[in-house]
Amino acid sequence: MLMNFGFFGIQYSFGMQQTAVNPIYQFLGASPESLPILNLAGPVTGLLIQPLIGALSDRTWSDRWGRRKPYFLLGAVGCSICLFLFPFVSAVWMAVLLLWLLDASNNTAMEPFRAFIADKLPDSQLARGFLTQSFFTGLGITLANLSLFVFQKIITGGTAAGIPYWVFGSFMLGAVCSIASVLVTVLSTKEIPPTPAELELLRSESKGFLSSVSEIGAAIREMPVGLRKLSLVYLFQWYAMNIYWQYVTLAAADTAWGTHDPHSQAYQEAVAWTGVINGTYNIVTFCCAFGLVALAKKIGPRYVHSVCLILAALGLAAFPMMPNKEMLLVPIVGLGIAWASIMGVPYIMAVRMIPKERYGVYMGIINMMIVIPMLIQTLSFGWVYSHVLSSSPGNALRLAAGCLFVAAVLMQWINVKKDGAPDLVDTRTA
Repeated sequence: MLMNFGFFGIQYSFGMQQTAVNPIYQFLGASPESLPILNLAGPVTGLLIQPLIGALSDRTWSDRWGRRKPYFLLGAVGCSICLFLFPFVSAVWMAVLLLWLLDASNNTAMEPFRAFIADKLPDSQLARGFLTQSFFTGLGITLANLSLFVFQKIITGGTAAGIPYWVFGSFMLGAVCSIASVLVTVLSTKEIPPTPAELELLRSESKGFLSSVSEIGAAIREMPVGLRKLSLVYLFQWYAMNIYWQYVTLAAADTAWGTHDPHSQAYQEAVAWTGVINGTYNIVTFCCAFGLVALAKKIGPRYVHSVCLILAALGLAAFPMMPNKEMLLVPIVGLGIAWASIMGVPYIMAVRMIPKERYGVYMGIINMMIVIPMLIQTLSFGWVYSHVLSSSPGNALRLAAGCLFVAAVLMQWINVKKDGAPDLVDTRTA
């Protein structure tokens, strides 16, 4: 548990990105159509940073600091600083700049945590390890979202730029959680040192930026077939999730409050209630994460993930039809179950298809498979929203539901036994 505890703080930071950043953009005067492009930081920094951090951490070893710890400690410090500064912004460009820095820090911390679990645990415990990360993902994002709802009830007023003071409370709490939780992991968990032969190999390998880029290119060329198939699943899965995060507040405001005005009291209530909505699905996430471990072992991870994605699709399709704010919590349960699977189950399959000595770089490449769909969504969805979906946030969530259903079908195309790296096919099972 302690080796994953740092994931809690990182995911609190991610929760603030999910729920609070887009409303801040609108408090500062941004239009709904501009939200995708204003969120460009997420996919771009993930695309550039995580593979590099993965390749660098594969080639790192310090007797004092270990292999992965220096990177997620550095990322946590960056997250804390950015979360502290975020509510003080007074213009959209300032919020965009801080989001780039915050997301770069999140990505620096997050990728080594994935590889850290794969480094530490034997195959028999990988499912529990990754789904424990799902548990802490749900816990961290739940606290982030519920803090918005609680602080909105007890803190009044706002800045001259239009940002309510209750937003400050959530960001300040996140700044503390980010660094404190990572320190718990750093101080309580030791990394497994390399063998003398592995250490000699590390010392003989080229270090630095260019060699890391070369390693990423080689890993992409040699990528197992199963990861290539997973990238197609991720194309639809993460396009859908990005739509949800960008438009859930607007959909809630439109469905339950009948407003699109970001300066109205009703919209502020919708922002706070979106915290409850996202908190609810993340409560479901950490409640069911460990149950998915047993289910994945019993019926197989690809079947579990497909079913979870279908539940999310049904929930998002039903969301715009709910009659009041309380009923919005019902369909979001499906997304909570799917989020537990998204944050754990594909990684169970992935680590069984890649060589152990390349966990870091391949975890970074898997993140590229996440952020490229998000980048496509960011660049394309503004036009889709206004010209195809009639600027309706409800229609946006319906499109997300359709994408999740396609991803669920494509998941059945992956066969770990047949699609893994050639030297692993006979030694690891689905």
